[in-house]
Amino acid sequence: MAESFSHKWGQIIGNLIQEFIRETLQQVADEHGFYLDYQKKRKARISKKVSWQDRYGNYHDLDYVMERAGTEDTLGLPVAFIETAWRRYTKHSRNKVQEIEGALIPLADTYSHLNPFLGAILAGVFTQGALGQLESKGFKILYLEYDNIVKSFLSVGINASFNESTPEVEFQNKIAQWDKLSMENITSIKNKLLNLEKVKINNFINTLQHSFSRLIQQVNVIVLHGLSQQVATIENAIEYIHNYLDTQSTSAPALKYEIDIRYNNGDVIHAIFQNKTEALKFLRTFV
Repeated sequence: MAESFSHKWGQIIGNLIQEFIRETLQQVADEHGFYLDYQKKRKARISKKVSWQDRYGNYHDLDYVMERAGTEDTLGLPVAFIETAWRRYTKHSRNKVQEIEGALIPLADTYSHLNPFLGAILAGVFTQGALGQLESKGFKILYLEYDNIVKSFLSVGINASFNESTPEVEFQNKIAQWDKLSMENITSIKNKLLNLEKVKINNFINTLQHSFSRLIQQVNVIVLHGLSQQVATIENAIEYIHNYLDTQSTSAPALKYEIDIRYNNGDVIHAIFQNKTEALKFLRTFV
């Protein structure tokens, strides 16, 4: 079955918005020395999809992840998870935000020790209830409104607006106009959208950057030594601890490394490692 012109036009708008978002996020990542991952070929993963696993073993396909110490060959530590969505009708908005929640909240829980930024960049038409649902879960939102998207296209002479009663021939005409645009015209659309939504975009980027600009105030490292003691009952455990000499010296090996990184804004990253190599690898990502 041939693709409808209405569907294709929706994809054109969605793809343009994705380009606009990617270019904006890339500037932020470059400024802070982070790796911005999105759907593309990358040696660090098998498929083109950006897929991260949560603590329950489930994989989630994502739009954008900013990584500390990430490269083309090596996955870094996530400092920001950002999902995007373009929707024309409100009837789809609630389902989409639930989909975003389902992907990011388990990952936020899994990487809570890194306190990653959770963002949603939504474009088109979303209800206030849908936006409020995401905000209540700790998401920072950038909402690019449908009317401003339409105005951006009008800057190059294309009426991008449509609804459920728009005939296919109108979509065909819009697509024909789009196909004639130069790269300069497409850049003009993006610049117009940037200008119209400048305040909201700047607020979102500032919030994102603020999450990166925390200053480390203190690092606490606890190396736990000891030999594991297995006992049969609670009473035996009480007796063992009661008789344990807290001041006794021990040559027992290190069991684990606990690290607390405290920031000047009150954030705390708590991490536990079973060996020295992983603890050092973690700490070096902050250098």
